[in-house]
Amino acid sequence: MEHECCKKRIRSEEELKKLTNRLNRIEGQIRGIRTMVEDGEYCIDILMQVSAASSALDSFRRMILSDHIRTCVSNDIKEGSTEKTEELISVLDRIMK
Repeated sequence: MEHECCKKRIRSEEELKKLTNRLNRIEGQIRGIRTMVEDGEYCIDILMQVSAASSALDSFRRMILSDHIRTCVSNDIKEGSTEKTEELISVLDRIMK
């Protein structure tokens, strides 16, 4: 559910848990990369971990994007508005550079 006045999305407990778990894993990956750097690990090994963390963030972004399209954008279209569609196009232009 979205509140227009503050542009917030209330997520179900299950959805919030799923997203939070994914973010916790990503956070752990980032901490692991920091430890590798601090411990002087081999550059290629660090790069492989950075790639894994980047892929995890991309996957998280796809989850959020899919949810946004299914809910906010879809509801906006049903109401006869194009505001959310235009907003999404603008965001996609920025993140796909």
